[in-house]
Amino acid sequence: MVKGISRRVVVVDSPDQRFFEQAIFIVRNDAAGEGVTSRELVEEARRVARNYAGGDHGKFSRVWRELSPAVYTLMGAGAIGLIWLIVALM
Repeated sequence: MVKGISRRVVVVDSPDQRFFEQAIFIVRNDAAGEGVTSRELVEEARRVARNYAGGDHGKFSRVWRELSPAVYTLMGAGAIGLIWLIVALM
């Protein structure tokens, strides 16, 4: 279905095209009325795309993402066991 509405978009090319070629952002209709320049729109689109791609995350968050689910399970079981021990000794 095609609607008769034209929209403004910002297209950002991916720096690493292994998985994605481009990111397409649909610009809100009221963005132009707020005094936002085209350059600001493109910079904001690049910033958002970089954040979603994981480019601004540090080494610590990458380690958490790569942990095995078994490690999360053991950490949760250990935390529950510690809480149970604290409550039982009180």
